[in-house]
Amino acid sequence: MGRGGEPRRVQAHDGELGAAVALAQEGDEAAFAVAYRLVQPGLLGYLRGLVGDDAEDVASDAWLEIARDLGRFRGDGAGFRGWTATIARHRALDHLRRQKVRPRGSALEQDVLELPGPYSTHDQALETLSTRAALALVSGLPRDQAEAVLLRVVVGLDGPAAARVLGKRPGAVRTATYRGLKRLARQLGTDGVTDERPRTLGEST
Repeated sequence: MGRGGEPRRVQAHDGELGAAVALAQEGDEAAFAVAYRLVQPGLLGYLRGLVGDDAEDVASDAWLEIARDLGRFRGDGAGFRGWTATIARHRALDHLRRQKVRPRGSALEQDVLELPGPYSTHDQALETLSTRAALALVSGLPRDQAEAVLLRVVVGLDGPAAARVLGKRPGAVRTATYRGLKRLARQLGTDGVTDERPRTLGEST
């Protein structure tokens, strides 16, 4: 895919998402359906990275909680994506505790997926790594790196929002994303991201 990559595409809908959430909070069911349509693909991708084939069930539990607590949410479209990701993560961790298993990858096809390169910044890596590529590759990453990459690439959160979801300092998430992308690039035989410092992840310092 080209340089207008996935996170930016997701964020382009934030205005529409914010408007839909505001209407949904007033009881507009059609608006809630719009919010669901805009958020669910990224949320499901993130959950697949955490719980594999159980993602649909965990997502259903998360949406029940999202619908129940919608009146408490305060924020815009980007904030709503972060809020829903936090709820989904809690439901995923609860699920894993019940299953007493570690997070696992899904049974997605392990196709050879190319990242356009070389990259001059990690932002370009984030924008060109597709959802499909991320889900196929992150299962081999350490947990903190996998979650950071999924939140940035699949859910489309910025660095500070991803840090809030994970309950970590932004610098720690920036570093985990940097290391995860570096490792993914190495797996794909692309070393263009290895020379950049973590500060290039598009998060203001």
